[in-house]
Order: sequence, then structure tokens, then C-alpha cells
Amino acid sequence: MRLFVALDIDADIRRRIAEFRDQMRPFAPDVRWVGPETFHVTLQFLGETRKIDDIQRALRQVKGSPIDLTFRGVGFFPNPKLPRVFWVGIESGENLQKLVKAIGAALHPLGFERDKGPFKPHLTLARAGSGRPRPVPGERSAPGLQQVRAKVETLSSLEFGTMAAREFCLYESKLSPAGAQYKKLSRYPLQALAPDLQP
Repeated sequence: MRLFVALDIDADIRRRIAEFRDQMRPFAPDVRWVGPETFHVTLQFLGETRKIDDIQRALRQVKGSPIDLTFRGVGFFPNPKLPRVFWVGIESGENLQKLVKAIGAALHPLGFERDKGPFKPHLTLARAGSGRPRPVPGERSAPGLQQVRAKVETLSSLEFGTMAAREFCLYESKLSPAGAQYKKLSRYPLQALAPDLQP
């Protein structure tokens, strides 16, 4: 099974981002656009594994508080001059960073390594080539995303909304010719600690 851990997003924010995606899509027909039904905020990608029972047991031990997320602005990986991934920015506080570290710590004994460096939350809208932030040999930027970049530079500030995430989820990703299909396998609540239990 191909698994990842992520936050789901509210329906209103999903709709606003989908409308913006649809406006940008004609500028880059040469890339793969992410379907709105699969929008999510990846916390940790696990890849192919058969350790689902161990993963679910480990994730049940993770504690975290609800997380405020503001979806604002857009950007490109690896950079605007050589765009291969187009994304919406996410602003959040320390609760998100704490959750990512707690998930990483819980899964580390099972052999899953978190990406190095600080966690930079984003929501992917489109990918070219491998879709990886760092190119594979011979990979080039997508001309269409250059057009998207030129268009967004003419727009005023892009605001898509704010939400509170009250759970995180384990997803299965199934690859198909029509694109990846995601299935939510399990949910894990994020509950505010009582004042006398704050660390």
C-alpha cells in the first residue's frame, strides 16, 4: 500500500482554491493539475509499505492540539524561474510544527524518515515531469507554468480562507492513468489540552 499522513481541508476553502485552479489551468495545459477532491496538506509521505497495522498503532499515540491554517498566496518549486510544481501557500503556528515532529517521532521506529529541515506546508495545484521539488536528471521546467507565473504576478493578494484542523488522517494513494486516487483509512483527533495539562 502507498500511504501518507495528511490534513483534510474545509469544503469552502477547497471550492475557492478549485475555482482559482480552473482560472489558471488554461495557461498550462502541458502539466498535471490536481483534482479538487484530492486537495490535502501532506504531513509525511510514507510510500509503499505493508506496515499499516504498526503505522495505525503508532499514530494513535500522537497527541496534538487543533491547528489553525490560513491558505494564502502561491509559489513554485524549485523556484519561480524554473517552475515544475505550482502550489498554494499555507500559514500556520507552532501547533502544526509540533504535530509534524510528533508524527515523525512516532513513525521513526518503524523505519520512516521525515524530510530534513523545517516543515513547509503547501497545497499542490499542478506538477510537471516527476513532480518532485528537486529535478531528476534531464528534467526541465514547464513552459505552461511560466505562463501561470506571469499571470499570478499581475494578481492582487490571493486569499482562500482560514480553517481549524481538528484531526489528521492516514491515506492510501492508488495510482491510475486518470491520476492518483486517495482513500482515507483512519482518523486521529486533535484535542486541546486542559490548562493544567499544558506542557
